[in-house]
Amino acid sequence: MPLSVIGEIERETYKAQLLGEPEAERLASGRQFMSPENQALLREQAIESAAESHQKEFPEDFVYDFVEPGPGDEFEFGINYRACGFCKFAARHGDKEILPNICGLDFDAYATRGIRLERTQTLAGGASYCNFRFSPLSPPSPCR
Repeated sequence: MPLSVIGEIERETYKAQLLGEPEAERLASGRQFMSPENQALLREQAIESAAESHQKEFPEDFVYDFVEPGPGDEFEFGINYRACGFCKFAARHGDKEILPNICGLDFDAYATRGIRLERTQTLAGGASYCNFRFSPLSPPSPCR
């Protein structure tokens, strides 16, 4: 079976699992993720993730920078992942071809929680970092 078909099945199964969670709980989780308190925590964790001592203790972990929006940016905050635990794991096991399918799950994971994810590049795709940009998902327009 082609990897793209496996990826589509994986995404649809994952999305169905996410949607099995009550909507109110999913959206509350999204609001908590976007909250100023969580953003403060992510800023602190970003600094910690880049520390040499942390990378020595947890070499398979993610390393990221917190991104504040600049003038003209249309996102609430961002994260630039400079190292990815999934990429490290897949490389160690010779399964790097599965990474686009894993990365593709991110969009549904956030959307089902009311969060818009924009990303134009990934480490798995050969970029020097993954550029996650987050903002609240606009509610659908009412039909007229």
